[in-house]
Amino acid sequence: MDTPLATATRTASVDPEGADVRAARRRFYDEIARLHLTPLWEVLHALVPKEPTTPCAPAHWRYADVRPHLMRAGELISAEEAVRRVLILENPALRGQSCITQSLYAGLQLILPGEIAPSHRHTQSALRFIVEGHGAYTAVDGERTTMHPGDFIMTPSWTWHDHGHDAEGPVVWLDGLDIPLIRFLDAGFAENLDQAVQPVLRAEGTTQARWAANMAPLRHDPPHGRTSPIFSYPYARSREALETLARQAAVDAWDGVKLRYVNPQTGGSPMPTMATFLQLLPKGFRSRPSRQTDGAVYCVVEGRGRARIGSGAGRLDFEFAPRDLFVVPSWQALELDAIDECVLFSFSDRPVHEALGIWREDRLGDG
Repeated sequence: MDTPLATATRTASVDPEGADVRAARRRFYDEIARLHLTPLWEVLHALVPKEPTTPCAPAHWRYADVRPHLMRAGELISAEEAVRRVLILENPALRGQSCITQSLYAGLQLILPGEIAPSHRHTQSALRFIVEGHGAYTAVDGERTTMHPGDFIMTPSWTWHDHGHDAEGPVVWLDGLDIPLIRFLDAGFAENLDQAVQPVLRAEGTTQARWAANMAPLRHDPPHGRTSPIFSYPYARSREALETLARQAAVDAWDGVKLRYVNPQTGGSPMPTMATFLQLLPKGFRSRPSRQTDGAVYCVVEGRGRARIGSGAGRLDFEFAPRDLFVVPSWQALELDAIDECVLFSFSDRPVHEALGIWREDRLGDG
């Protein structure tokens, strides 16, 4: 009678590397593939990783490099013909997918004097952060707001919106949308208005008076559901708050002075899918590294500084200047140094993470 040792020895000599077992498994996988089945154990490590392993790469766009191409686009195609004259900021590791992270889209839009970007609406939520120029406007569901550099302006989901320019010089803004997320959910709808410019139904500033004075109408429901009723957040007001806190309150070792824009009705993010932030870094500030599960897109409003994103071979180190843009992928460490006093705007998909209970932050170097 064979002993356990003899059986093991004979098996090893017949199949020293488990070739028979591997072949049997391959035949099994081929058989179940015909039924559109696949074995979990072959992919479990990739489906449930120890920590986020994003395919996105850190990236930096120097506005001085991008702007000439944006102006060239203005010579080649009109805003009306393009519908939206935008150069998409594509993540270098996700080329051809029209996204800056796996859930966020970003682009730089140009409008020239006398132009109109025609009215349409879509289920995707959009934000505008004004980068350059004065005098253009955005209209949202019958009310216009004039654009100024540093203003944060929203287009809530399924609201009519168009853009126009009645002043002088080019106006450029950062577009941020949840296009990849809506595409993943197969929930994208869009519609064009039968006229280029929507009717103006309310005087400019009506929404600000109704919702942005720490007050709310007594008998008036929020017009955009879970999205903030305020669709324009002026930079001058936000900048003043940062400056006051920088003088009078403690500066956070990781964020400097950082505030989040809020929906005044709920205290939550202005949009269900995207959070927005504005932060001030005092001159000479050097942040400790931190990382979050939400990927974030940054736009430099004021000042020069340095950023370090990620670690190891994939780490990106660069100097930034006003109007530059950069992306910090999920769970990639970020460190910021302020050569001058700096102001940074950023947006991310944090509300989605928080709604699902999966948002996580790691403040590295804490203690």
